[in-house]
Amino acid sequence: MKDNQSPKPIYLKDYRPPAYWIDQTRLHFKLFDDYTLVQSVLTIRANPEENPNHDMPLTLDGGEALELKSIKVDSVELTADDYLLENEKLIIKQCAEQFQLEITTLIKPQLNTRLEGLYKSKGMFCTQCEAEGFRHITYYLDRPDVMSRFTTIVEADKARYPVLLSNGNPVAQGEAEAGRHWVQWQDPHKKPCYLFALVAGDLACVADTFTTRSGREVDLKFYVEEQDQDKCGYAISALKNAMVWDEEVYGREYDLDIYMIVAVSHFNMGAMENKGLNIFNTSCVLAHPETTTDAGFQRVEGVIAHEYFHNWSGNRVTCRDWFQLSLKEGFTVFRDEEFSSDMGSRTVKRIEDVNYLRTHQFAEDSGPMAHPIRPASYIEMNNFYTTTVYQKGAEVVRMIHTLAGPEGFRKGCDLYFERHDGQAVTTDDFIKAMEDANALDLSQFKYWYQQAGTPVLNIRDEYDATKAEYSIHIQQTCPPTPGQEKKKPFYLPCKLGLLNKQGEALKLELVNGKAISDNREEAVVVISEASQSFTFKNISSKPVPSLLRGFSAPVKTFIDYSKSDLALLMKADSDGFNRWNAGQELALQCLKEQMQNAEKGAALNLDAELLKGFTALLEDDALDPAMVAKMLSLPAEALIIEQTALADVDIIHSVRDFIQSELAKQLQPLFHQVYLRNHQQGVYLPDAKNIGQRALKNAALTYLGFLGTEDQGRSASLAYEQFSNAGNMTDQSAALRILVHNNASQADDALNSFYKQWQHESLVVDIWLGIQASSPVKNALDKVKQLMEGPPFELSNPNKVRALIGQFCMQNLVNFHDLSGEGYLFLSEQLIKLDAINPQIAARLAGPLTQWRSFNKVRQTLMLAELKKLQGQATLSPDVFEVVSKSLA
Repeated sequence: MKDNQSPKPIYLKDYRPPAYWIDQTRLHFKLFDDYTLVQSVLTIRANPEENPNHDMPLTLDGGEALELKSIKVDSVELTADDYLLENEKLIIKQCAEQFQLEITTLIKPQLNTRLEGLYKSKGMFCTQCEAEGFRHITYYLDRPDVMSRFTTIVEADKARYPVLLSNGNPVAQGEAEAGRHWVQWQDPHKKPCYLFALVAGDLACVADTFTTRSGREVDLKFYVEEQDQDKCGYAISALKNAMVWDEEVYGREYDLDIYMIVAVSHFNMGAMENKGLNIFNTSCVLAHPETTTDAGFQRVEGVIAHEYFHNWSGNRVTCRDWFQLSLKEGFTVFRDEEFSSDMGSRTVKRIEDVNYLRTHQFAEDSGPMAHPIRPASYIEMNNFYTTTVYQKGAEVVRMIHTLAGPEGFRKGCDLYFERHDGQAVTTDDFIKAMEDANALDLSQFKYWYQQAGTPVLNIRDEYDATKAEYSIHIQQTCPPTPGQEKKKPFYLPCKLGLLNKQGEALKLELVNGKAISDNREEAVVVISEASQSFTFKNISSKPVPSLLRGFSAPVKTFIDYSKSDLALLMKADSDGFNRWNAGQELALQCLKEQMQNAEKGAALNLDAELLKGFTALLEDDALDPAMVAKMLSLPAEALIIEQTALADVDIIHSVRDFIQSELAKQLQPLFHQVYLRNHQQGVYLPDAKNIGQRALKNAALTYLGFLGTEDQGRSASLAYEQFSNAGNMTDQSAALRILVHNNASQADDALNSFYKQWQHESLVVDIWLGIQASSPVKNALDKVKQLMEGPPFELSNPNKVRALIGQFCMQNLVNFHDLSGEGYLFLSEQLIKLDAINPQIAARLAGPLTQWRSFNKVRQTLMLAELKKLQGQATLSPDVFEVVSKSLA
């Protein structure tokens, strides 16, 4: 985008309440194949606090594709002198204190590739209005603090669109001329327009019911394509579990007569919590053992719960402005994480969530797009649906839960919902409810909402044998981030324990201060200063500290653990998360040592402590298989890059492969035994026990796939046998990945067989594309380009883009970062094409290039060249412009 066209930032400090409120919104959609007419009737009144003399003009938001057909005020047609169309805004020059505004617009959903507003997906009309999509449907006050009661009539051809849906409850229906019909929907609850939804199509309905704890029956309806009716059972079960859980844990009951979910194949996000009518990406609602992996089942469960929980934390109480996005998203992610933890293994869920945070959000915090969970400014709001707002936001809510305790947190939530039901509020309102309900002072805690970056805890310990006292000294810092050079100390809980050299937990008696804990073998201390110390008495010998148990705060910790210390924690810590974390730290130490050897050209070797730790894991069949599977996984290349200055991807990849290969060679019999011990027969069940066994079995098979040429034939045969005989997608796709990523002789045959079997299942084809795109074999990019030319791939389908281009650029790091620069060139070319079709997806896909500062000088130069090429494009969306300009700043 040229400089004189550069979009301007929007600042939180400039927030002003609206000059007008919209009390009632009545919509009539007339859907046709080549256009849609939208008739809106808005009951408007001046905001007496902001516009007491109602002398301010009414400025409505619009979109570039809107065609204004008519406009009336109190049934009187306006003349050209009465209003102004300017910069996609409709401005009514003079307004009464109260009036009715009627607007008719014409839009063309069939041409809408941005997938914002009203668009068509495989012949079905559907909407996506968060964050600012409603303005692409009709002129409106498109901001979350304008809450209105909606009544919607949807009219369309009855034969082609027999199902007509919108928010709320259906209150009337009838026939229209020329074979058309209509349905009227009424939502009794006020909502902002971003929660509006509409669907029209030829869909099958899978129905069920749920009885609330007060005895009210709610109709549950899942709308899917005809062939997908058998894939709804798990989602329905997950929804019912979520409804029960929200009643039991938060006392929140569903408030409408009907709850609907629609599965859409073309969707920018995972799902959308529109009031009473959730629109889902097919990948987040459809599940069947033959076509869905264990991870897919877990994703469906989590996303179903997330969108349902939004009914209170996001819908009944929404955010005042988009800077407050984490108010609803961080809170609701925390709620869905807790739900999934209660449904399965709490420790394994915690490991998965923290691993994702460290790999993705920590990288975001250290890059050019770093921002607080409540940003101070934005250019394009769609760019702030980030891991910082969602996952880090959830960690901040989790810290409040730790500080207040489960009962105190529930009291705070009750007060928050009681105070603000039906309102659009801020993160400060949420914090205030927690403070008032628990007599807490969270004023310093608010820095989590205001400051970007990942805090760093540098920890030193000392033992005084004469006093039998053990001290932990903590220095807290936070690196500079864009616009924030210096940070004030954060306020955070640190859950900890102490182990003696035999791995036994010690009783904790603090000399200085109090701990938030009733358990004498575990303490929660508050870190709030730049430099702080905690001393424990009656400690007979120097212990090994178990710090930040359960990852009690989203920080980086640095302490001089010996390998034997980490091995002890890995084996004996009572906190499951810290056992896994110790194993990861031990592996990281070993990986970094070998990376240094590789840089010097020295021979690589496998560390004895790491081998010992892996041996103990494989030999202990009493451990939770899911936990062992997590502990067997080495830190991901992306995480190693995040922790390495000027990373050399080739060295990281080769060293990580070497360690996995050496572990496989030296522990081959144990891996084989673990594989056989966890090889399941019988009916597939997506429960915690069976998911854990499959995870461990496939982890073992993955290591066996690393064996050298002397055994690769046997290992590949084992993988091919599993692929050929698998009765579920988890085992079949895991075996296919092993064959393809190790370039086994059976790989091509397996790929062809897999595609032939599943070519009519779009979500399975996404798995097939992703396995090839993420393969570390040398010709991966050529394969990706070849696949882009084939019929399974659609540049207009976000799922296909994520499966192929996204997997290559974000998961296949050794090939994407090839020193030829071809990976960077490929991504920039795709970004230019995508930006013209779907700017949201293009901006999210640009992420790998924004991390250019993390790599060595050669790669930095190549990545910068592509960013500058993008910056020089004559037409660039605000979405991509913001990402590129901040990356080059």
